Amino acid sequence: MLRSFRVYLVALVTFIAGLALAGGFAASAGASPKYAPKITAKAPYTARGSVGEAYVKDAVPGSKLLLVAGKNRVVRTGKADRFGSKIFYDLKPGASFTVRTPKGKGAQGTKWFKTLKPGANPPQSFYDGKTLSAGLNYVTMRDGTELAMTVRLPLGKTMADGPFPTFVEYSGYQTAAPHDLVSSLLGGGSANDQLVPSTSTMVGSVIGPLLNFAVVSVQMRGSGCSGGAFDLFGWPTTYDGYDAIETVAAQDWVSGGKVSMGGISFSGITQLFTAGTRPPHLSAVSPLSVTDDVYYGTGFPGGIFNSGFAFSWITERAEDAEPAPEGGQPWAKVMSTTGDPDVSDPALRESQKQHCLDNQKMRLQTRDYNQQIKDNPYRTKILFAKRSPGAWVKRINVPIFWVGAFQDEQTGGHWPEAVKELPKSNRDVWVTMQNGVHIDSLGPSTITRWTEFMNLFTGSGRIPVVSPLVITFGSNLYDSVAGAGALPIQQTRYASMANTPANVATAKSDFRKDPRIRILMDNGAAIPGEPGAIGAAWEADFSSWPIRSLKPTSWYLGKGGSLQSRKAGKGSSVSYLSDPDARPSETLGEDAQGDSWLAQPPYDWQPVAKGKGLGFVSPVLKKDVFIAGPSSLDLYLKSSKRNTDIQATLTEVRPDGQETYVQNGWLRSSHRKINRKLSTAYDPVQTWLKKDGRPLKKGKFNFERIQIFPVAHVFRAGSRIRLNIQAPGGDRTIWDFDTIEKGKTRNRIGLGGVIPSKLVLPVIPGQNAQGTPLPPATALRGEPSRTYQRASNGG
Repeated sequence: MLRSFRVYLVALVTFIAGLALAGGFAASAGASPKYAPKITAKAPYTARGSVGEAYVKDAVPGSKLLLVAGKNRVVRTGKADRFGSKIFYDLKPGASFTVRTPKGKGAQGTKWFKTLKPGANPPQSFYDGKTLSAGLNYVTMRDGTELAMTVRLPLGKTMADGPFPTFVEYSGYQTAAPHDLVSSLLGGGSANDQLVPSTSTMVGSVIGPLLNFAVVSVQMRGSGCSGGAFDLFGWPTTYDGYDAIETVAAQDWVSGGKVSMGGISFSGITQLFTAGTRPPHLSAVSPLSVTDDVYYGTGFPGGIFNSGFAFSWITERAEDAEPAPEGGQPWAKVMSTTGDPDVSDPALRESQKQHCLDNQKMRLQTRDYNQQIKDNPYRTKILFAKRSPGAWVKRINVPIFWVGAFQDEQTGGHWPEAVKELPKSNRDVWVTMQNGVHIDSLGPSTITRWTEFMNLFTGSGRIPVVSPLVITFGSNLYDSVAGAGALPIQQTRYASMANTPANVATAKSDFRKDPRIRILMDNGAAIPGEPGAIGAAWEADFSSWPIRSLKPTSWYLGKGGSLQSRKAGKGSSVSYLSDPDARPSETLGEDAQGDSWLAQPPYDWQPVAKGKGLGFVSPVLKKDVFIAGPSSLDLYLKSSKRNTDIQATLTEVRPDGQETYVQNGWLRSSHRKINRKLSTAYDPVQTWLKKDGRPLKKGKFNFERIQIFPVAHVFRAGSRIRLNIQAPGGDRTIWDFDTIEKGKTRNRIGLGGVIPSKLVLPVIPGQNAQGTPLPPATALRGEPSRTYQRASNGG
């Protein structure tokens, strides 16, 4: 079920940093350039340029391959793998090369070719010449690589019923598997069918067809039955998204000549990249549950490798990228062996088999991501400028409907930091933020608005109507997917209007009145007697992010574990032993991913261990305190080691004696160098660069700022704000940390005087809980509660 799907985005690219720097044009300083033998015979293999790289196919396995630039200079060398393939990564775009194999006194060689430049897109005729039919198709991209694409029609429709409003779902999960997931879920197919798409693609394979959309499921290169090598969000993968959009939009069965994009998680992240390439026939995107940065957002929060979710997700992607039929995704194993057994035409079945088999040839060129993680603990600019979603967001110029959760257990809660990068000139922006978990982006408080957006802004637009089937079975769907009750799914605001161009224009105009930023509050507390049911109890709306009225508000860490509005005049300090083994590393057990989505997860959220952490708590609040955005923990730190890992946790201590989790932040102290241009009083942003890494000064207080990830939360009147400081781990369900702490580091925190450590919160003046009651202790989704226990320092 959907519970098992992993997403997430992660540091899946840091690992490439060494390779990114390894191959340029020039020989290393002081070295004499090597020259290739002249071509005396035609190479028995082919070589071709892709976007910023080049690849070789059908060489003799084990043969030597020389990548040759102008003046016969050898710039790279390699050997053909057992499939006769080789990829030369990270080359200068637009440069000319040939590939040669020494033979006798000369060489076998290919014709000269150029690597492709990002943004140098094919002419429209390249896309007009492609035809997609219902079911599985193989489509050639700009660099000659074939991608598998499956066309899924609205439930019960045929091509004769077209044209259809159409959206694209694009990911590296089992996306283009050609069988029908709707029938499978409704009991019309085999429970063991290996050719149905993964439930992680449910937006495209189930929800889209049920809501009367045609959907094209695009399989990312290097996965499933698509060709090429898997290289998450490298330029070829990103520009495949452009080519897919333009290919689909050119089909005569697509309504309005434009398509949108839909999907959650992996299928959401691809939308940010693809929209950033600006395909001219892309009409809208709707990313759900995404990350903003594969380094500090998910893979290395605070510069510490996420050895829980990130590592497991990377490992799964590497397994998916193995060549079929020996490895890889289930559908590729079947298709590369027999073709689709449900296809009656033997010739078509054999063609499907051969396409899938041929497309496995580059799989052994997939990079060793886990090794690259070990080799590259810093964020390399040359690598991440093109591989992090947030870098592409600033180029999005189409309507966007973006939903995410602050406590997302997979991709994490850092993603709102990219929202501020959306161009202010793009007025068609609707972002929904909420407390909760990964699946909640599809919850009843958002799914109807998503339906309205997708219908109004896909192609020419149409009056949005939620299928009665979806409304009727919505509660059953949420219970089966997440193990939680839910608010009822509502019909759209425009369902009673006739589907005419004039009414569509009226509905669009009305939709555009919705706020740019919609914050759903107390998700999980909307249904009395059902704590943890999916759905928000109330909402707060704003016109911008960051919120214009935001006021950075300081709380100073004080003696006795106090959190005070004024700093103490006289300085003091307090210490703890940094021990990650003092508590369980994660808050859920063996089935942590599935349990994370339950209405009442069996959390084991242990209190701050005696002597192994610090707590600081405010006085009882006289009025509600509404925060929205990231927070800054400004620490004066003296450590017994030259480097240390710190976790900061923001919680609410309630009048009933319960303590509710709100948000986390992390920092490896060697990463403390601040990017002053990007940082604010409440939002510290590190450079994360190797050149800026430095050890702590021994025996002295060092100043560092820890970003607590963005969150929106109301600390109710009668509650207290609490800050906990300890070693990483113990607060998240599936995030774990490859920490340097071994239980022997003593960290001392400065209090007051000239070493005034403080917490800076993003307070929104004038905002409150709108009269809503304090939720039941275990109601808020993604936010566990425990009995409040004082830390050993009194807070």
